[in-house]
Amino acid sequence: MTSGTARAATLLGRRLLLLVALLAVVFAAIELLPGDAASATSDRGEGAAGVAARRHLLGLDRPLPERFWDWITALPAGDLGTSARGQHVTDLLAAPFPNTLLLGGTAFVLTVLLSLALGCWAAARPGGPVDRIVDVTATAAFALPEFVVSVCLLLVLSLWTGWLPAATLTGADGGPADWTMLVMPVLALALPQTGWNTRVVRAALADQAATPHVEAAVLDGLPAHRVLLRHALPGALPAVATGFATSTGMLLGGAVVVETLFNYPGIGTVLAGAVADRDTPVIAGVVACAAAVITVVLLLADVVRARTVGAHP
Repeated sequence: MTSGTARAATLLGRRLLLLVALLAVVFAAIELLPGDAASATSDRGEGAAGVAARRHLLGLDRPLPERFWDWITALPAGDLGTSARGQHVTDLLAAPFPNTLLLGGTAFVLTVLLSLALGCWAAARPGGPVDRIVDVTATAAFALPEFVVSVCLLLVLSLWTGWLPAATLTGADGGPADWTMLVMPVLALALPQTGWNTRVVRAALADQAATPHVEAAVLDGLPAHRVLLRHALPGALPAVATGFATSTGMLLGGAVVVETLFNYPGIGTVLAGAVADRDTPVIAGVVACAAAVITVVLLLADVVRARTVGAHP
């Protein structure tokens, strides 16, 4: 095993340990909430004996470390456990999680494209009117929470103009019935993260502009766009990749709020119901799936940094 592979394996191992610790915190946090899954999902009027029997059936009378160990050891085989209502968590997430990935992935791609375009546009004329306008606009966009952006989009694009549907209808395949129903949820997620990443791109390009090889390219009389794209941008990629990777978690977290506002058929509704039911396996399953996606994106960012700076992650 090469030293680079060993370092990558060590980094992956650390992230897996962090994931296990995060899931343990999820189990403990749900345990601290008032009530439990047995009482939250019991039938109305059910007596104490019935609730106690249900608690035993769900294994809630067992110690928390034992329940967590059983769940985490089954996770590598793809078994996310059984919900408090008797459904396999894997089956429960099979339809909504791909819809959330579609929403978050589309917003991520839009964020990358807009951030690179705006950051490079501002960096092409440092200190000019475009640079100042992009800076102010990006700061304002990042300062707005997703639910505020969602409400503004609903008012303008749906209620006032009628251009887009206000709610998402589910098609026969379980996803959005029409692509237009993705527009506002995607924009609500992408706009705040575009503001943040535009500033990251602009700052990274400003740092590269002061490096000797970029200054030499300017002194050689190369066109501004060539200096920017061929000399400054490659050196800025490590910082830019880190910013985009960080946005993955923000996009998936914001998706829960956005999905609720637009009635989008993603994991937001599932997660809200699981919290109400104190359904630990479902909540932990959602966290595990989201963490797996974030881990993959972080590893890709590590690869980009390693290839750019000539070092291993």
